[in-house]
Amino acid sequence: MYHAGPSAVDAVRALKELARERPDELELFEGFTDAELDGWAVPVPEEVRGVLREIGGLETEDHEYRFGPRGREVFTDGCWTLGETDFGEGSLIVGVGAAGWGPVVAVNPWGSDPDVTVEAPDFTTWLAGFAERLADGVADRPRGTFSVPATSTVALAEADGPGEADQADGAGSGGDRELAALVGRGDPLTDLVDLHGLPGYPCSVDWEPYFSTFHNTADTGSSEVQFEIVGEGRALLLRSVVSGDFLGRAVRRHRVPADAARRAVAELRELADSCPGLVELEAGCADSVMDGWSVPVPEDVRTVFREIGGVAIAGLPALRLLPGAPEHTVDPELHRMLGGDGSYWPLARIVHGRGHALAQIRIDPATGRWGYVVSVPGDGESLRTYPELALLAESLPDLLLTFARLARRAAAGPDFAARMARDTRWLFPNTGEPWPRPAPVGEWAGSADPLLAAATELPDGTHAADLRAVPIPSDLCFYRAAGWPYAARLERLHFAAAGRLAAAVPVPVPVPVPASVNVPVVG
Repeated sequence: MYHAGPSAVDAVRALKELARERPDELELFEGFTDAELDGWAVPVPEEVRGVLREIGGLETEDHEYRFGPRGREVFTDGCWTLGETDFGEGSLIVGVGAAGWGPVVAVNPWGSDPDVTVEAPDFTTWLAGFAERLADGVADRPRGTFSVPATSTVALAEADGPGEADQADGAGSGGDRELAALVGRGDPLTDLVDLHGLPGYPCSVDWEPYFSTFHNTADTGSSEVQFEIVGEGRALLLRSVVSGDFLGRAVRRHRVPADAARRAVAELRELADSCPGLVELEAGCADSVMDGWSVPVPEDVRTVFREIGGVAIAGLPALRLLPGAPEHTVDPELHRMLGGDGSYWPLARIVHGRGHALAQIRIDPATGRWGYVVSVPGDGESLRTYPELALLAESLPDLLLTFARLARRAAAGPDFAARMARDTRWLFPNTGEPWPRPAPVGEWAGSADPLLAAATELPDGTHAADLRAVPIPSDLCFYRAAGWPYAARLERLHFAAAGRLAAAVPVPVPVPVPASVNVPVVG
C-alpha cells in the first residue's frame, strides 16, 4: 500500500470508477475552479490542483473528507483538516506548506490509547491509498506498521547546548539545527515529530499527552491537544493544554545554567540601563550583613544579594530581596502553616483581585539549601480551607532570569507594563497553569526514591506532589485531589528538600468516643 509516486490522475480515476460501481457506498463532492483555488490563503501545487478540480471531497458510510475550505472555514496552523477520525475523537490533517501538500497525519489524542499516525507522505499518495483500501472493502484507517518517537521541544532546543540563558529565544548549538529553529526556545508541554526520513508508511508515533484523564478533578475534561505542522511539512508539533485534568507524566524542563546567579545580575543591570523607569534595581548588601542573618546564605544567593537588594519591573509586584520589607509581613498563623522560622524567605506580595499571595524561596532547614520559589495564598483562612500553591522557579536566579527574558520581550513592543502583567499571571496560585496530581503519601510506600519514601512518614491523610519533573509554572491544588476530604482543613504545608516535594497535612479528624452504655445488673 502507498506505492511511491501515484499520480493525481490515477487517484481521481480510481475514485471515479468506484463511485460509478458503488454509488451507494461512495459519493464524490464537486471540485473547485481555478479561480477558487487561486483565492485560497495557501498555495495549491499543480498535482493537488489536478485532484481538486475534479473532486472536492468524498463521503462513504464511515468517512467524510473535505479537500478544501467551504464557507467560513480557513486554513490554520500549517495544515488543513480533511475530516474526523474515530467517530469525531480525532482529526485527519494534511500539511499545506508552499512546497506541496503533505504529509497526511491522523491525530487522536483521547482515550486510554492515544494515537498519532503518519498515514502518507503527501495528499495524492494518501488519496490513492484510500481508493485502494475502499476497493478492497477495508473501512478501517491504516494502522502503523512502522514507528518513530516524538521528541521534547525543550530537548531539541537545548541539544548539546548550554541552556536557555545563552540565547534569549534561540536553540542550543547541537542537534538538528533545522528542527531546533522550528521550536525556538521549546516548551515543556510540546513534543515534535520529525516528518522527514520516516522508515515507511503508515508510521505510528510513540507519544502520549502530558495530561491524564484517569484522576478526577473538580473541572475534569477541559484538556486538549493542539497540533500544528511547521516547516512546510517538516515537523508536527503536539502541544498539551492541561486544563481541568492533572498532569499525566514528567516534562523536560528548561535547563538552568550553573552560573544563573551571575547571568541574572548581568541581564537585570543591562535592562535597567536600557529601560529606565521600567526596570529599576535597589542596592544589595555586604557579606558581613548576610553573615548576621538567622539563616545561612549560599554562594549563588549571595552573588545576587551582593549586587541587588530589590527588583522593580513595571507590571510586576516588586521583589524585595533583603529582609525587613513591609511586604514580607506574615500573619502568625500563616507563618506556622508555612513551616515557621528558617524554612522560607519572603520575596514579594502578589495581589490578584481581592486576594493576595506571598512569593517565597523554600529553604531546607537541615542543610541550609535555598531551593524552589513558590507562591502561597497570603490569607491564612483561605489557605486552611483551600490549600494550594504555585511553583514559580527552581531557584531565585532562575526566577530572575525568567523575569529578564520576559522583560526583553516586552521591551520590543508597545505597552511594556501590560505585557509583563499578562505574561506573569502565573505568579498567583491557580490562575490557569497545569495541575500536578497530589497523591496520598501512602501510594509511595516501598518507593526506591528516598524523597518519596520519606514522605510516607507524614501523618495519615497527607497528600503530596513531587515537583521535580513538572512544568514551571504549575499550580498545585491539594483540594482538587479526589482523596482530599471535602471538609478537611489544612494543618500545615510541608516542603522537603527545599521545595522539591510539597505536601499538605490536614487537621487530624477526631476519633469519636462511643458513649458509655449502662448494662443492667442481673441480681
